[in-house]
Amino acid sequence: MSEVKKIKANDLKKQAESLKIGDKILLTGWIYTARDAAHKRIDALLNEGAELPFEIENAVIYYAGPTPAPEGKPIGSCGPTTSGRMDKFAPRLLDLGLGAMIGKGERTQLVRSAIERNKALYLCAIGGAGALAANCIKSCEVIAFEDLGCESVKKLYVEDFPLVVANDAFGGDIFSSGRKEYSKVSRVF
Repeated sequence: MSEVKKIKANDLKKQAESLKIGDKILLTGWIYTARDAAHKRIDALLNEGAELPFEIENAVIYYAGPTPAPEGKPIGSCGPTTSGRMDKFAPRLLDLGLGAMIGKGERTQLVRSAIERNKALYLCAIGGAGALAANCIKSCEVIAFEDLGCESVKKLYVEDFPLVVANDAFGGDIFSSGRKEYSKVSRVF
């Protein structure tokens, strides 16, 4: 069983080359939520040469659309969304210095190549466990596109957010390697 590594969000890109697919991490620090609609607006801002709502260099984007916060909590359920919907935007953001993305599901070859080229990471959160993820979120602030509601860009502070490295800085892909391993085992039956 591999050891769980505690990593600060602002150090994630610096540590990318020490992480491999399958590594388990507990992430602490500031991250940003952005889903489909927010990515379209971020892309439009880039096309206009306008300033982004957060510093992209070394940032971590969590593909999530949190539900409203219940009384006494900073956020409602906050599980990952399917990352593939952001694949057309991800290479550009990675080339601008994005450090990591968090979501669920596999990525296209273009995204995997951009992750490797930029020595970045793609991390998977536990799908279907939005309430569990919300327990790791200590603060939440809408920082852009408030009119998008749950899809607005939010700045979150997370503590010990459990994640698995799905695509590493060396081109490793947990999805394709997992299928290869499964096919070896399934031949036995």
